[in-house]
Amino acid sequence: MQYEIKGGSMPVAICKLQSGERIISESGAMGWMSDNIDMDTNLKGGLFGGIGRALSGDSIFLNIFNCSRGEGEIAFPCAVPGKIIAKNLYEGQVLICQKGAFLASESSVDFRIHLKKRLSAGFFGGEGFILQRITGPGLVFLEFDGHVEEVDLAPGEKLKVDTGHVAAFDSTVLFDIEMVKGVKNVLFGGEGLFLTTLTGPGRVYLQTMPMSNLAARLSYYMPSRQG
Repeated sequence: MQYEIKGGSMPVAICKLQSGERIISESGAMGWMSDNIDMDTNLKGGLFGGIGRALSGDSIFLNIFNCSRGEGEIAFPCAVPGKIIAKNLYEGQVLICQKGAFLASESSVDFRIHLKKRLSAGFFGGEGFILQRITGPGLVFLEFDGHVEEVDLAPGEKLKVDTGHVAAFDSTVLFDIEMVKGVKNVLFGGEGLFLTTLTGPGRVYLQTMPMSNLAARLSYYMPSRQG
């Protein structure tokens, strides 16, 4: 399968499928497709698999697109201003992502919920207890908010991140939280009580515009409803 990501800050992943090739997406992710591509809605992984996907921010049902003849084209646009990342995972490679990051993938890719083991990370880490666990082999398309910066952490190297800016990280990276030090920092620093800590080895993906932050900013300009 060949693909191209176009569109700048409102990107779209355009995939070219050969006869017999398939691609899977969450419900409603497809933007357009050629006439020789057939769609089949499927509850992949059974009822519990669908419930797990719903808890991790995606749809219960998946759409399977199959190219029935010749060469077909199908496109998956990003839902919000941001970036689409194509990641080719090798056999057994695991990537942990924020809720709703999954856009589409080859049928060989497996994705399910990922539960944070530490209660503190679940309560204060910005994404709750449930994330997405994506396992190779195969090509997967992920959508994130704003620009995405990729950082490679050495073994033992620690990165402190404001809540909500963690888009994804390798399964080898330790995810935890720590309290902001200093009363003045807590009261007037604007970073809240806790920061997320990521400890290597592994790669982390940091997003510049979490939708929760954007929604909070826009709320200032929204007219309040009168009772």
